[in-house]
Amino acid sequence: MTTNATNATDPHPTATATATAPTHPHSHDRLPVHEPRMAWASVAPDIYRAMSGLEQAVRQGIDPVLYELVKIRASQINHCSVCLDMHTKEALAAGESVERIVQLSAWEESRHFYSAKEIAAFELTEAVTVLTDGFVPDEVYGRAAAYFDETELAYLISAITVINAWNRFGVSTRTPPGYYAPKSARK
Repeated sequence: MTTNATNATDPHPTATATATAPTHPHSHDRLPVHEPRMAWASVAPDIYRAMSGLEQAVRQGIDPVLYELVKIRASQINHCSVCLDMHTKEALAAGESVERIVQLSAWEESRHFYSAKEIAAFELTEAVTVLTDGFVPDEVYGRAAAYFDETELAYLISAITVINAWNRFGVSTRTPPGYYAPKSARK
């Protein structure tokens, strides 16, 4: 598999069948990496470029660490392993702690690791991601609006929407995780 690691302007990896699995002390007893269903970025490059452009625009309006935490939380909900791989590595590279990343999947029981503003962003992330009731509850939106001005809130909602789209590409095409390198590690 190759990734976009050599292209610093491209935020999401693409998969090909020429991969070598990452090395790990216990890699000898792991199952093989699954093949992606398709390399959709290669098949539909205009859509991929448009998504990447949208991603870059959204990234400009949000705190980088909160941005990665929101991306991780939505990806946990959507079970998108490739996005979890990417955004966890980016969060660590941005200085986020392992502890806060690990606790994110249980943030409701681990509130003391996060600020009230971050909690409001996680609540909004879950409401926009799941949409079980077919809408975002007023109280969830209101809590987020109490911590984010209108422009920040627009960017937050956009970031949540964009990661949900990336998740759906990753999950539907079965893009395998483990090959992403954070921008700071790229040569």
